[in-house]
Amino acid sequence: MRSPQPTRRTVNVVPVSLRTAVVLALASAAGLAMFFWPLYLPPPAEPLAHHTDAPLVFLLILPVLIGIVLAELTGGGLDAKALAMLGVLSAVNAALRALGTGTAGIETVFFLLVLAGRVFGPGFGFVLGCTSMFASALLTAGVGPWLPFQMLAAGWVGLGAGLLPRRVRGRPEVGLLAGYGLLAAYGYGLLMNMWFWPFSLGTGTQLSFVAGAPVLENLHRFGTFTVVTSSVGWDTGRAATTLVAILLAGPAVLGALRRAARRAAFDAPVTFSPGS
Repeated sequence: MRSPQPTRRTVNVVPVSLRTAVVLALASAAGLAMFFWPLYLPPPAEPLAHHTDAPLVFLLILPVLIGIVLAELTGGGLDAKALAMLGVLSAVNAALRALGTGTAGIETVFFLLVLAGRVFGPGFGFVLGCTSMFASALLTAGVGPWLPFQMLAAGWVGLGAGLLPRRVRGRPEVGLLAGYGLLAAYGYGLLMNMWFWPFSLGTGTQLSFVAGAPVLENLHRFGTFTVVTSSVGWDTGRAATTLVAILLAGPAVLGALRRAARRAAFDAPVTFSPGS
């Protein structure tokens, strides 16, 4: 009789069921609509910069977060240890973000968010992105109409990290995460630019949003605005920080997160090899 093979544990603290995936997909679609609605609808006469739709985004995000947490608590997928891990990582991310905020676009928050989403799964990554931004806003007095948009965009970063191919390990895994972190950092900046761009420049410039103009024309103006104003500075700083941090510290942090998940005995599926 062959001796039992070592078990292989898949760490996925917040498993995403089909129902939860549908809810996340619908919420994400509605969130994208909140970012890009100026392209399809005329902006308000007074440049409120989303003061009116920001509460709607809060109403979009919070039910998703509460629904995920309650569903997994009642289903046994998310125990007290997982919630404690979520709280610890949110606090660490908030502290990391406070260290780099306002310094040439340096954003260290995405480094840990990508790695945690990779280890613990897309549901955990989405919740962690939202809670990290919320906690950092409270820590740095950065609460404003931009906060719910930051929460949603960061949630998508963590969600995407959890959806990357699971079979890749070792150095290819670090390279995959570094490349994703680079693209996600630029994507986050792109979304946050779209949040304020239609209301920031007024009218009469080649970079301004033109109400009622064709979508492609406004997208061309937006792309030029992004390249000229933020991609060279803030977005590139964020992307470079994320890339370098994952390449240098990614293997160690991935190992530490996976060891912590195993020792905490999170409720993850355990598969045994045939013949055990």
